[in-house]
Amino acid sequence: MKYIIRLGLIGVLGLVFAAIHPNRDEVSADPPGNSDWVNYGGNKAGNRYSPLTQINLGNVKNLTVAWTYNAADVDGKTSRQPEIQCQPIVVNGVLYGTTPKLKLFALRANTGEQVWTFDPFKDKAPRFNPNRGVMYWEDGADKRILYTAGPTLFAINALTGEPIDLFGKHGEVDLREGLMDNPKQDITKLAVTATSPGVIYKDLLVIGCTVSEYGDAAPGHVRAFDIRTGKIRWTFHTVPQPGEAGYETWPKDAYKKIGGANNWAGMVLDEKRGMVYLGTGSPAVDFYGGSRAGQNLYADCILALNAKTGKMNWYYQTVHHDLWDRDLPCQPNLVTVTHNGRKVDAVAQSTKDGLIYVLDRDTGASLFPVEERAVPTSGLPGEQPWPKQRFPLKPVPFARQVFTEADITNRTPEAHAFVKERFQKTRSGNKFMPPSLEGTLFFGIGGGAEWGGNAADPDGILYQNSNEMVWDLKMMDMAARTAEIASKGKALYQNNCAACHGSDRKGSGDAYPSLVDIGKRLSPPDIQAILKTGRGRMPSFEHIAEQDRSTLVRFLLNTETKASETGDQHSAAAPAVVAEKSDFPYIPPYINNGWTRFFDPDGYPAVKPPWGTLNAINLNTGEYVWKVSLGEFPELTKKGMPITGTENYGGPIVTAGGLIFIAATYDERIRAFDRKTGKVVWEYQLPAGGFATPITYQVNGKQYVVIAAGGVKNGHKPGGSYIAFALP
Repeated sequence: MKYIIRLGLIGVLGLVFAAIHPNRDEVSADPPGNSDWVNYGGNKAGNRYSPLTQINLGNVKNLTVAWTYNAADVDGKTSRQPEIQCQPIVVNGVLYGTTPKLKLFALRANTGEQVWTFDPFKDKAPRFNPNRGVMYWEDGADKRILYTAGPTLFAINALTGEPIDLFGKHGEVDLREGLMDNPKQDITKLAVTATSPGVIYKDLLVIGCTVSEYGDAAPGHVRAFDIRTGKIRWTFHTVPQPGEAGYETWPKDAYKKIGGANNWAGMVLDEKRGMVYLGTGSPAVDFYGGSRAGQNLYADCILALNAKTGKMNWYYQTVHHDLWDRDLPCQPNLVTVTHNGRKVDAVAQSTKDGLIYVLDRDTGASLFPVEERAVPTSGLPGEQPWPKQRFPLKPVPFARQVFTEADITNRTPEAHAFVKERFQKTRSGNKFMPPSLEGTLFFGIGGGAEWGGNAADPDGILYQNSNEMVWDLKMMDMAARTAEIASKGKALYQNNCAACHGSDRKGSGDAYPSLVDIGKRLSPPDIQAILKTGRGRMPSFEHIAEQDRSTLVRFLLNTETKASETGDQHSAAAPAVVAEKSDFPYIPPYINNGWTRFFDPDGYPAVKPPWGTLNAINLNTGEYVWKVSLGEFPELTKKGMPITGTENYGGPIVTAGGLIFIAATYDERIRAFDRKTGKVVWEYQLPAGGFATPITYQVNGKQYVVIAAGGVKNGHKPGGSYIAFALP
């Protein structure tokens, strides 16, 4: 009875909303000529395909800005603002998206006029993280937007922007609920968010999570929440527990201290089969697996789960015992292909190291040949690398696999000499060479494919953007490092920051900025706030005690007092000495030097171009249709260099009008490509980088293309706007 009354209230609110907004038909009904973009990825299959043709090859050159929405103004001042990675959705002519600081908003999709906003941090400390989209569900008059901000899942009335009171606690569910399988794990302050939306099946929201990649990683369970109440309906353990299949692929009770193996990149739904398809990431900790000997199911797996029960139908592991952070980085794509003369419903999954697996949707069997080959097994002490790894033969990789001398940049003689000298002093030559103290140069940490995913048209052509970046990985002995640490601040830095920003605090270009002179850019309160709430790619470190955060800030600002001088004998590095004796958090004996990209002396990639590509791959045959460079450095083009491509973050969409739209590039442009040839047929210089995936939709017979231009990523200028394009 209480629920029926609630629905009645929702209906009344809808009438009130209509009275206030006389054009409410754009919210509640489909006017003639409407075509929405209801799901993250365009549809529940993740195709990023639109049947719209109004904007097409013949007229795309005439596209102009139709409206702009300043999401940064919603958040007030733009300083210290995170980037926008959101691909918005459009339902019944209303566009729903998020601001840089994770406010949710509703706009009229044909004008950009704001309808309402919701602030998730109105009465609480903010916890910023990337947000790539939101979800919509309705049952009669009950219309909801579900999205995540920080560690919270929200259910918001799509008509009014108010929380759904009967969902969880006044519209909120803690994303950490149901993750505490080990009583020794206090994860209430650990970093658990959800950067990518889940999928909705009937009255269930199935969603993954984003967790730490270090020894304090929470479990990466996949869960289904009841959309009406917020209660957990089922849980799938990606690190199996006793009695579950795959438990034998880990050491005994590994689930008590090993986290990760999480779905952070999103998932897709085959509604007819009632199956959810998703990819998982690597287990914690990245780059060292001495505490997790074995194949490590279900990390680095493509999974098919029953959407109603969570029961696994099949799995396909792409990397055994991952030591290279080769998460499955994007949604799968559900396609139908013609294979050996018959139609096959398939799932296509792209990887960070530039591979595409095309699997039968019912069985998980690969449609193309895949070889298991022997790989190097000489790892760090305590490590037990898996002796074989998978190599798909078709399609051939869309990104380079091994850094060779022939790949060394020839942009200038000086750049070539610099890179060659480093190359000759560092290991390379096999993509599955285990990490070492000596160091390794290799592809595959930051793409290949990234979270922006890919697009597929009804003909079975997959459009995939790619990065071509060499990474410089070197491991450090934590015990030896601990002996060098002279202060508590250094120990805190080593355990919590060095993996990304490097033991020398110099970072890795703009992706992981240098902290050497951070005091010149940020005040102590600013640094404190970022440590507590997170920002952009950096997670929250709220799990560190406030006193320790203050000590860390003093270390970063070079104002720390030595522990020996204050009488404080506690050392945060002490757990490294007893790493194997601690269940949680696990402190590994070895840690990486940070996510370090390899550049030439002028800051360009150390390899020959292309540095970013867009690829069209026929999944019916496994053959390439075309491959082109994506993005450019204008200063190099002016010097006569062919278009080089750039790093790119965000994904493509494809339309029946014969077009591919994609932004993503470091030159801060959005482009349209001819989907048959790969030729650029339109481009527009954005006010800030469009590091997101665009959408297209139609309202009142007019087609629009929208991109979030948030900037910020890897040192780019901040933005904070959503820009809509249409024909005049």
